[in-house]
Amino acid sequence: MPKVKKSEKKIAWIVSGALGIMICVTAILLLRDSPLFDEYFLLAVVITVFPPAVLDYADYRWKRSIDKRLPDLFRSIVQAQKTGMTLPQALEEASKRNYGPLTKELKKMVAQMSWGVPFEEALQSLGKRVDTALMGRTIPLILEAHRSGGKVEEVFDPLEKFVQTILTFDTERKTQIRPYLAIIYVAFFVFLFTIIMLFKSFFVDVADFATTQFALMAPDEARRVFFHMSAIQAFFGGLVAGKMGEGTIGGGLKHSVILLVCGYLTFKFVV
Repeated sequence: MPKVKKSEKKIAWIVSGALGIMICVTAILLLRDSPLFDEYFLLAVVITVFPPAVLDYADYRWKRSIDKRLPDLFRSIVQAQKTGMTLPQALEEASKRNYGPLTKELKKMVAQMSWGVPFEEALQSLGKRVDTALMGRTIPLILEAHRSGGKVEEVFDPLEKFVQTILTFDTERKTQIRPYLAIIYVAFFVFLFTIIMLFKSFFVDVADFATTQFALMAPDEARRVFFHMSAIQAFFGGLVAGKMGEGTIGGGLKHSVILLVCGYLTFKFVV
């Protein structure tokens, strides 16, 4: 999976946001009193959110793949240093192995050192390119171990165990939080089911009576109110799911898109 640059995320937000604004303006100018106004507005939200959501998920998968390979990298560095290699030589030897997307970044680092870039500067550049929380924690430790001299492998061995422990805890946290993510989806679909039953068994039947003046609102008005309520719950429920599951609001954009589309299809074909 390729790396997603921050500039690509900004461009995606700008382009998709511009398209969303254009659709909103068009809907306001041409469809303000039309039943299609809400659908076009929802389409604008989905178009605005969908490309950044895809890029954010791709970036999350890339960084996750990097972190998973760190224990293997540290283990190979320890083995290489036990044979008498220096830390730069051990990293150069590690760049010849397969560590997923981390291999490409290691090769860039080795290429920088071959051009005369100091080891510490090349290592810091690696940390900036990868930009994961685990890499940000380990780079300073590696630099201090390199500066202090001595048996650097004695630092990498516990560092490998530390990173592996962090990854294990993170996996357990995701496993424990998964039922709560399911609750958000279940709650939304229960909400949609309640709307369907309430709309079909109450508002539609009331409209069939001659004494419609006793109805609280017309079926079309009720449908529009429920549509707005489902869209709001879908969008913000997705953001909450992302914050719980991945620790970031941006990680919930994909959940918001899924729930918004499910809500739209329900109102389009069922309600």
